[in-house]
Amino acid sequence: MRAALLATALLGTTAPAMAQNLVLGAGYADFSHVLSEDGGVASVEYQHDPFYRNGQFEFGWGGSATVHGTGDVFLGAGFIGTYQFQNDWFIETSVMPGAFFENDARNDLGSTFEIRSLAGFGYRFNNGGAVSLALTHKSNASTATTNPGVNTLLLRWHMPLQGRSG
Repeated sequence: MRAALLATALLGTTAPAMAQNLVLGAGYADFSHVLSEDGGVASVEYQHDPFYRNGQFEFGWGGSATVHGTGDVFLGAGFIGTYQFQNDWFIETSVMPGAFFENDARNDLGSTFEIRSLAGFGYRFNNGGAVSLALTHKSNASTATTNPGVNTLLLRWHMPLQGRSG
């Protein structure tokens, strides 16, 4: 009986954990090289059910695809960390190594291997969906001769693929 009461009390004081999400984004990419062609981007990200939870912090994995208006494409997979504040606001970070395929030679990032890092800030709704503003950076981490990089600002819509878990 005491164990059941303790478990209920503990579960009642933690923030709801998030399940799998599909995240759609739209934004603008700014390539660092002066001759590159900046422009609009669309992204889709899959966030798997977190495999580690500690209070309001969750850690999981996911995959991402970004398509630039010039036809350039990034595909990556890696780790996602989220911190859920008490008032439905959250911050998220991710690191996703992957491959960048430039359609426009001016947007060459130095190699096919690139790493996408993300920092975002968002608000979660009662239905489990969320909206966030995120800044991403793609770079080959100086593993190639050149490393110009690209920064992207995204407005993102998070849609749960299954209900909230706790």
